[in-house]
Amino acid sequence: MKYNRTEIGDKIGFSAIIDEKFKSSYISIRFITKLDKKTAAENVLAISGLTDTNEKYNTIAEMSEILTELYGASLSSSARKRGDLQILTVSSSWLSSKYALYGEDIEKDMLDIVSDCVFRPNIVNGEFESESFAINRMELLDRIDAEFNNKRGYVITKACETAFKGEPAQLSCYGDRETAENVTAAQTYDAYKNLLETAQIEIFFVSSAENPYAEKVLRDGFAEIKRSPVAVQFKSISPVKAEPVELSEQFDVNQCKMVMAFKTVSDDEYALHLLSVILGESPVSKLFTNVREKLSLCYYCASHMALTKGTLLIDSGVERVNIEKAKTEIVKQIDEIRNGNVSDEEIESAVLAAQNSLEQVGDTMYSYASWFFDRYCDDDFITPSEMLEIYRGITKERIVNAACSLVHDCTYIMLDREEA
Repeated sequence: MKYNRTEIGDKIGFSAIIDEKFKSSYISIRFITKLDKKTAAENVLAISGLTDTNEKYNTIAEMSEILTELYGASLSSSARKRGDLQILTVSSSWLSSKYALYGEDIEKDMLDIVSDCVFRPNIVNGEFESESFAINRMELLDRIDAEFNNKRGYVITKACETAFKGEPAQLSCYGDRETAENVTAAQTYDAYKNLLETAQIEIFFVSSAENPYAEKVLRDGFAEIKRSPVAVQFKSISPVKAEPVELSEQFDVNQCKMVMAFKTVSDDEYALHLLSVILGESPVSKLFTNVREKLSLCYYCASHMALTKGTLLIDSGVERVNIEKAKTEIVKQIDEIRNGNVSDEEIESAVLAAQNSLEQVGDTMYSYASWFFDRYCDDDFITPSEMLEIYRGITKERIVNAACSLVHDCTYIMLDREEA
């Protein structure tokens, strides 16, 4: 595998990742901007509007047809949250040209399509074409509704709103429903132009062979844009509240759900990650073994470390009568680690879990792009094997110190409705 990153514009990085084992190529263009309630929905709609059609293929049917002709190439968009940031991505993958039946240059054709989508979208009278815009807005509203319908995910979202109140991270990456309902096609076009001008941009090209045209076509496109990128902060530790906050709401559900948030100012990220794995990220974790299995207090009980916000989230499904017992036992399991009750086997198991995850980097083109994007965000350009060696060097003392740094910040509970 070969990796090389170059700057092709003001705060625009182009990374080429070459691995001979792949039979396809992949490109992702990631726009990095601050998460803001006013612009979140229109930013998502702007990115969505780039991949359905473009100036040349100006109907969804035409775009679908050309992608089918190019051996089933894909073109898609996505949005996600990373700390206080909104990450908006245009991505595409296609079969390597050497496998074309009739000598077609699939790679050039797809790179031209991607370029047209990004720099020459389907704009009519100063706004995104109305039909595809209406479809994209309906899909966005469906995504926002789906966040509520997924009750476990919804509770985590509400816990984040509570934990990060007043910070961008309290928001959904899709924005809120009311704003999304009222965004116009013209506003979305303005948001698109603003992203081209102000977002930090990271591009990842993954293929079996180098292709200078991939860099050239995007370098030339961005050269036409007058850039004034806005600085972003990839890590923003959330301050702990003066006193823990508890919020509960009743819903028509059969099972209560609870999320407890603990915050830390520790910068020992590797120890914090292993702490989370030992605590609640595996079937042999302390939360699973004790809170769920031995005491039967929860249907599930798991932890996740949001390192960009310095926050550990523990979510569980629990009966109303067991909520207080579950809270007590969850804190007890954290105290067990604080008191040094961590075995060598638990640490070894956590390292093996990290090893398993790291060994999957490079299995897919997407995993390569994700790995190097995270390295860019963390300003830590190391290989998976180098990261594994760091994990192997984490001592019990560092894990205990990481646990000792945790402070309870808030709890959010979704309650079932009590019978009258």
